[in-house]
Amino acid sequence: MNRFAAAAVVSLVMAVPAASQTPEQARAILETTPLVDGHNDLPWALRQRFGSDVHGVDLTQDQSGLAPSLHTDIPRLRSGGVGAQFWSVYVPAGMEPLEAARATFEQIDVVNRMLAAYPDAFAFAATADDVERLHREGRIASLIGIEGGYSIAESMGLLRQFFEAGVRYMTLTHSATTSWADSATDAPQHDGLTPFGEAVVREMNRLGMLVDLSHVSEATMMDAMRVSAAPVIFSHSSARAVTDHPRNVPDSVLRLMPEDGGVVMVTFVPGFVNEDVRAHGAAMAAERARLQSLNPGDPEAVTAGLAAWRDANPAPVATIADVADHIDHIRRVAGVDHVGLGGDFDGVGSLPEGLTGVETYPALLAELMRRGWSEADIRKLSGENVLRAMRAAEATAARMADQRPSLARIDD
Repeated sequence: MNRFAAAAVVSLVMAVPAASQTPEQARAILETTPLVDGHNDLPWALRQRFGSDVHGVDLTQDQSGLAPSLHTDIPRLRSGGVGAQFWSVYVPAGMEPLEAARATFEQIDVVNRMLAAYPDAFAFAATADDVERLHREGRIASLIGIEGGYSIAESMGLLRQFFEAGVRYMTLTHSATTSWADSATDAPQHDGLTPFGEAVVREMNRLGMLVDLSHVSEATMMDAMRVSAAPVIFSHSSARAVTDHPRNVPDSVLRLMPEDGGVVMVTFVPGFVNEDVRAHGAAMAAERARLQSLNPGDPEAVTAGLAAWRDANPAPVATIADVADHIDHIRRVAGVDHVGLGGDFDGVGSLPEGLTGVETYPALLAELMRRGWSEADIRKLSGENVLRAMRAAEATAARMADQRPSLARIDD
């Protein structure tokens, strides 16, 4: 569709009653505004399933029928109107720091080889301007985000080298607390950030790397927002007031987002968006622990007992409406300028009904339009908000350009 045809369709969208909005009408908006997804784990899926061979699966073909299916491929990215993707270069939190650093660089290599394998579809983006230029060219702007500060192995030098390698955000922790920042899903050790953690945030500001607060504790969120001279992001989190999971963002933080200028990019993980799913998962974890205590050294008995528990306690199902509820809540508390999208595709085993792959973004946008979201609102949610945050981080780095690189050490 050319730009003039897209504009005509968008005009039609605005003339149609909200109750009849469709994914096709939502998709038309994405012809001229890039949808920026904050988090996709396809590089890790390629590492785990195909030994990091980017040619192990043909991404030019729909891979929804793969067993198990991939959530991401080029036809479905196109169908979903995805204009820019932050590819997560995730490695597990249990790795030793130097091994994590090596594996993270290997994950960056996976992204680079994927872009080289499909140059008509993907191109590397380092800035917000790159994203918009590549979208006009019809290619999917590809950015890189580190998921877990353990990847820098307590080294400012490694942090800088990751930035030089193309990384444009770093999630300060993953599932485990690091030596310098508390995680949301681990025992706190520092009451937020240590002095070294604060120095990491300042160095990220100096570089122009976005500070990502998904996975961190509330105290770490508060410390990072206090220290950071640039807006923060949450690359894949939802609202804790709607689903009481520690991975989600509490209202106390959401209320600070207008002053901060940052963006909460809503994720689709079922246990983060539906309270019944979260409670079911917590109950299953408790049952697993009980079975393990009753059957030490007998994993088969634990597996059988857990299977019986699942049969007696069917899992509830999250839906596209649940995700829209989180987006609506963040809009009400933080404002429409501070919400975005970060699906976590290929990073989870199950997804909400109606959001089973990257092609389903227009269905979510149509759901919001039926709830009264305007075209301008949809553009902000889809990409304008996070592009604004990126530009603010770039401007902060320009202001700090005359500062010397940090030599802070963990034991200072």
